[in-house]
Amino acid sequence: MVYENWERLVGAVLERERLKQMAPCPSSSISSDPSDSPHVSAVLAVANRATAGAARLFAAPSIAFAWYRRRKPENHFFDVPAGVHLAQLQRFSLRELQVASHNFSEKNILGKGGFGNVYKGRLADGCLVAIKRLKEDRTQSVELQFRTEVEIMAIAVHRNLLCLRGFCMTSTQRLLVYPYMANGNVASCLRERPESQAQLDWHMRKRIALGSARGLAYLHDHCDLKIIHRNVKAANVLLDDDFEPVVSGFGLAKLMDGKDSHVTTAVCGTIGHIAPEYLSNGNCSLKADVFGYGVMLLEFVTGQRALDLARLAGDDDLMLLDWVREVFKEKKLETLVDADLGGNYVEEEVEELIQVALLCTQSSPSERPKMSEVVRMLEGDGLAERWEEWHKEEMFRQEFNRMHHPNTYWIIKDSTSNIRPDDLSGPR
Repeated sequence: MVYENWERLVGAVLERERLKQMAPCPSSSISSDPSDSPHVSAVLAVANRATAGAARLFAAPSIAFAWYRRRKPENHFFDVPAGVHLAQLQRFSLRELQVASHNFSEKNILGKGGFGNVYKGRLADGCLVAIKRLKEDRTQSVELQFRTEVEIMAIAVHRNLLCLRGFCMTSTQRLLVYPYMANGNVASCLRERPESQAQLDWHMRKRIALGSARGLAYLHDHCDLKIIHRNVKAANVLLDDDFEPVVSGFGLAKLMDGKDSHVTTAVCGTIGHIAPEYLSNGNCSLKADVFGYGVMLLEFVTGQRALDLARLAGDDDLMLLDWVREVFKEKKLETLVDADLGGNYVEEEVEELIQVALLCTQSSPSERPKMSEVVRMLEGDGLAERWEEWHKEEMFRQEFNRMHHPNTYWIIKDSTSNIRPDDLSGPR
């Protein structure tokens, strides 16, 4: 039927051209155009309708394909390990995040880091978010941080771990979108809070210590791929509206197969929080996070930085850990506790928190507790026994060194006890 209509159409057009050539020139009063014939007009009408139908028939697939290409989002992201799912993450457009942050206004900066700035933003639905805009230099380290945070946060979902709402990728931009944390990070609350903001009382600090321990224990024991955070510190613990702690800062994190005991990698992190074995030979394990957590507990108690040049003015140790060890031996708790607490703390609880911190920061990784054990100790289970055992071993170790190496100072300061000097000359 289609072919018959097409043949009629072609025949009508040819007939029209033949008649045009045979017809005389038109006069002003009488038209001699053969198309004025009722028969020819009907044929041309059919031809026009057939032509239009054919055009629509052939154009429809092209239009549909163009519409599909425009509506279909780009699926290419990057290859991720087995078990990592990105479906729950929202992919934002750059324009959405520009509008939300008033084009990344300086007034909206929440914090600045080595990889970029974090901005406060309000999405079109009214939801407040924190937008991390990574540097545009597109170096390997920036790309790695972006990829790592997306992968880790797609795996680790826990009330005490910061969740990732979505991300944005363009040819030049890499952005990560998180829920907005109204009370900032713990380090700022301890040392940089405005006068209008209330200080963290002792009860809050204990709750933050326990919540962050639970978050790290989840990373270590409950993910399909174990996760080493590698940068545990007070600045990487955020506080929501209710001062509930969430661990953040996963840009340096490492995924580790359950069969591995450690990963060997370039040393990253914050001086004062880095475990001695990691600093000396690049061996990073879950116990490196335990060390960092122990130092962070001392931040909570003292309110001080892990590395602070100001302590030199008082002839104190540069490293917070070494200073606490010395003062704690002398049982001068009042010297250690943050003055901002104004004496409003429970001395027994302060002593227990310091004991947990010192157990976590032992020089040998094998002697440090697991984060799951830390959680139990903070909940009141097993600390006294563990501390008594450690105390006996420490006394025995000191006596052994005194008897067998009377002329050698084996206990090396700056948080590297029991590591021989030649071992400290390894890769950094």
